[in-house]
Amino acid sequence: MSDLPRKAVTRTAKLAALPLGIAGRATWGFGKRIVGESAELVGRELQQRTAEQLFKVLGELKGGAMKFGQALSVFESALPEEVAGPYRAALTKLQEAAPPMPTRTVHAVLEERLGEGWHELFLEFEDKPAAAASIGQVHRGVWHDGREVAVKVQYPGAGEALLSDLNQLSRFSRLLGPLIPGMDIKPLIAELKDRVSEELDYDLEAQAQQAHAEEFTDDPDVVVPQVVHQSDQVLVTEWMDGVPLSEIISDGTPEQRNRAGQLLARFLFSGPARTGLLHADPHPGNFRLLPGGPEGEDDWRLGVLDFGTVDRLPGGLPATIGESLRMTLDGEAEAVYELLCAEGFVKETIELDPDAVMDYLLPIIEPAQVEEFTFTRGWMRSQAARVADPRSPAYQLGKQLNLPPSYLLIHRVTLSTIGVLCQLGATVRLREELEEWLPGFVPEDPVDGEEAVAQA
Repeated sequence: MSDLPRKAVTRTAKLAALPLGIAGRATWGFGKRIVGESAELVGRELQQRTAEQLFKVLGELKGGAMKFGQALSVFESALPEEVAGPYRAALTKLQEAAPPMPTRTVHAVLEERLGEGWHELFLEFEDKPAAAASIGQVHRGVWHDGREVAVKVQYPGAGEALLSDLNQLSRFSRLLGPLIPGMDIKPLIAELKDRVSEELDYDLEAQAQQAHAEEFTDDPDVVVPQVVHQSDQVLVTEWMDGVPLSEIISDGTPEQRNRAGQLLARFLFSGPARTGLLHADPHPGNFRLLPGGPEGEDDWRLGVLDFGTVDRLPGGLPATIGESLRMTLDGEAEAVYELLCAEGFVKETIELDPDAVMDYLLPIIEPAQVEEFTFTRGWMRSQAARVADPRSPAYQLGKQLNLPPSYLLIHRVTLSTIGVLCQLGATVRLREELEEWLPGFVPEDPVDGEEAVAQA
C-alpha cells in the first residue's frame, strides 16, 4: 500500500543524481570560461540550470524533497531576477501541488483510520485531490452534518520518505548553497529533520489548528478553519475557499498585495501573542485571501492553513527580540551588544565591536525604521549580497555571530515571511504591528510597572 517507500530506490537515485548533474554543469561552465565567456554570465547560467533541475526533482518526489523545496522557494527573492524568473513557475508548483496519490491508496488509508464504513461519515467525497503537498494530500467533501470539509490524508510511509530525502539532501548541502546567497543550507535541512515527528503527528496539528481557530473566531482580519475530526493519518477540517497567495504574487492587484502583506505581518507577530504558538511553515501555499474584510466584501481577510509545524511559545515571542530591535533603532550599540551576549548570540570566546554589530543590524531592520516599508526583491537581493560576499564586513561579522537553538525556528519563520513579503512587493506598516504585538518593542511605562509591583 505504501507508495512512497516502494519507490525508495528511485527516489534515492534521483536525489543522488543531483550532485552529479551539478558537477557536470560546473565542468561545462569551466569549458565556457576557457573559450572566453565572462565569469558572471557563465555563473548565472550555471545557477539557472542547476536551479531548474533541482526544483524539477524536488517537485516530483514529494516527501522531504518537496518540503525542502518549499522551504527554499520563499527565498527566491534573494536571487538575481534573470536567474529566478525562468523557474518561478516551478517554485509556484512546489507551493501548491504535487503528483497525486492513487485513489485506491487514499481509500485504503481512510478505511484503516476511519473504519470500513468511512463513506457514511460523508454526504460527498471527491476522489480527485484538491491539493497535494509534501506529506499528504487534500480531498474536498461534505461531512455528514452538511459542512463542506477538507480531508487531509497522509501518504503511507511519509515519515520514512521524509527522513530518507533529508538525509540524502544533507550529504550535498554545500553544493546547493550557492543557489540562495547568504543562506546556510545545512542548518535548514537539520531543522526540517528535527521537525519530522511533529509534521507527521496529525493530533498535534489538530490541537494547534483548533487553538488558532478558536482564538481567531470572528476576527476581522484572519480566518482559520475549525477542526472537524482527527484520526492518526486523517485530518478533517472546515473547507476554506479563497485566492491562493501564490496567485496574488503572480497576478494580484497592488491593493491585494499590500493587504496580504499587512495581514501576513500581523499574523506572524499576533499569533504567538494570542495563542502561544508560532505558525512555522509560511510558504504561499498555506495562505489564502478571502473577501469580506472589515471594510466589506471588497476588502480582504487572510486565510491560514497547515499547522503541522509550530513553535510553542507560551509567553509569546521572546521579549529579547523586541528589546534588541528597539535599542538598535535608538542607536544604543553597547546595550544591544550586552543583550546579544547575554542571550548567547555572541559566544563568550568572541569579542566584537558593538558599533560594528550595529552597522550589521541596521540595514536588516530598515523596515521597522519607517512608518511603512515596501518590500521588494531588489531589497532582498541587496541584503543577501551584503551578507554573502566574503569581502564584505557584514559577511565577516555574521560568521562570528551565533544563533541559539531556541531562536532557530523563529529566525527561519521571520526570514521566510520577509521572503514572501518581497515576493508580494507589498507596502506594509510593519512598525505598527511590532508596537502592537512584539513584547519588549515598546518600553514599559514606569508608572504601570510601579503599580504592578505595588499590587503584587
